[in-house]
Amino acid sequence: MVTRLPIPEACSLDLVDNVVLERANGRNAAYFNGLAVEWRQRVEHYLAQRGNPETVPNWPAIMANRTRFLTLYNSPAEVSSQAPILKQLRDRKLRFCPACGEEGTPNTLDHYLPKDGYPHFAITPVNLAPMCDICQSAKGTETVDEDGHRIFLHPYYDEFLTAQVIRLVIGRPFKAPQNFVLRPDLDLPDDLAALVQRHIRGLELESRYGIFFREEYLRLLRLTQEARAAGRDIREDIPTFKRMHEMRAPNLWPHIFFSAVVDDAELLEYLANGELPEFL
Repeated sequence: MVTRLPIPEACSLDLVDNVVLERANGRNAAYFNGLAVEWRQRVEHYLAQRGNPETVPNWPAIMANRTRFLTLYNSPAEVSSQAPILKQLRDRKLRFCPACGEEGTPNTLDHYLPKDGYPHFAITPVNLAPMCDICQSAKGTETVDEDGHRIFLHPYYDEFLTAQVIRLVIGRPFKAPQNFVLRPDLDLPDDLAALVQRHIRGLELESRYGIFFREEYLRLLRLTQEARAAGRDIREDIPTFKRMHEMRAPNLWPHIFFSAVVDDAELLEYLANGELPEFL
């Protein structure tokens, strides 16, 4: 589901210097030369604050001319410094969205701090990460909640995403669970747990993936039926299923599902000895 990505190799500060230098003789030379020092300082502040919208302000003075910054992202010249960097970021070989875990290669780049509100970060490499269309639509231009706390996990800077941070609670009755609830891992510190919960709500993950969990649970019941018919105990197979998915990433949906099964002693007992539904 949520996954930490390696920080892009391209230097965000060098990129500012190169872009300004490339415009030294162009029609926007005076504009970018006049802003070069402060632009670099603001990117430097982004890096120091790890992109946190709680402490990284926007830049009101450039908003009237934000199109000049947005063009750097939307229409980069082939020989520009940012063009190969943007291409490399888009060429990631991920097979899932790092913001939600949806299977399939994400087909867009998301600006962690939205480019419309923060145009000076439109080409900042650490502000750009792959994301699926559904997540990008749900995220929109939101950055902080009504209390000023950031809503979304940062794929480059939130190191704790290397471990499982989201847990699934499978509802009852086991023949046909009525709900599947997502919550932050109980071992997370309160501030990180609150952030994970805001991310879950902000991307509407519980409602989006309810169907996935129901279908996965139905497949598990069918596997249980087959195991019983073959004289095997399904409980011996489930840790293998869990580990197989964990090797890809701990917060992907299949691993979250089987982790929930492994942690639920009552469910494991039901799978071994309970009465399975007839509709299988």
